[in-house]
Amino acid sequence: RKTFDYICNLLRQDLVSRPPSGLINIEGRLLTVEKQVAIALRRLASGDPQVSVGEQVGVGQSTVSQVTWRFIESLEERGRHHLKWPDASEIDNIKAEFEQLGMPNCCGAIDVTHLIMTLPSVESSADWYDEEQKYSMALQVIVDPHMRFRDILTGWPGSMNEFRLLRNSGFFRLCENGHRLQGPPKRLSEGKQICEYVVGDKAYPLLPWLLTPFHEKEDLTREANMLYNRNHGAAACVAEKALGHLKGAWRILHRVMWRPDKRKLPSIILVCCLLH
Repeated sequence: RKTFDYICNLLRQDLVSRPPSGLINIEGRLLTVEKQVAIALRRLASGDPQVSVGEQVGVGQSTVSQVTWRFIESLEERGRHHLKWPDASEIDNIKAEFEQLGMPNCCGAIDVTHLIMTLPSVESSADWYDEEQKYSMALQVIVDPHMRFRDILTGWPGSMNEFRLLRNSGFFRLCENGHRLQGPPKRLSEGKQICEYVVGDKAYPLLPWLLTPFHEKEDLTREANMLYNRNHGAAACVAEKALGHLKGAWRILHRVMWRPDKRKLPSIILVCCLLH
């Protein structure tokens, strides 16, 4: 209830000020802000067709569509501050929690998932064909130990691999230009130092600020490398779990998007990430 009230108050000005033409229920009454938010949340959380959602709450399909899109537009603007890179005080806590997993000075975990969609036949393109031979849109996320999204990238075709996605992200440019992951290095017990970094699976390249696991057979014969891989996996799986929670809570992302507007789909994905 507390979170629901917060969302209503955050969006109230937008949902009240815009012309509410047609936003009425079966009793002919204008929908309150609370009812609009509830309808939009039910649509995103269930992934049910708009007709089904409308029947559940006593409104028409067009009303569900209009309410949901108004909600998405408003939250995309009003709630964007919830998706931000941690400040100096937060990053220390994040590093401490990752260090408990055996990865000192780690600032996050990166991973990618694909949102499956059905394209109109006139728009079918190999660009949107992913490795599983499905049409999809990619979502790259960087998360903290609490599975909170700290940076996301979406809108790109499913055919792009992890490295191409990374290279097209603002996060990559910030790191390469020395504007992110530039905090003080951590001194290790052996007298060595390690700079700030994020962890990713073997699909990513090894970079000064992105650590990947050992995967060559000769590397895995060393006990130290195996220990590193175990700790690395414990930290990296946080991102995988976060994406699982995202799709589990906001089922609209888990189901096949039926002929979505590719310009609107990134906004839907962003808002679900903000709600997560």
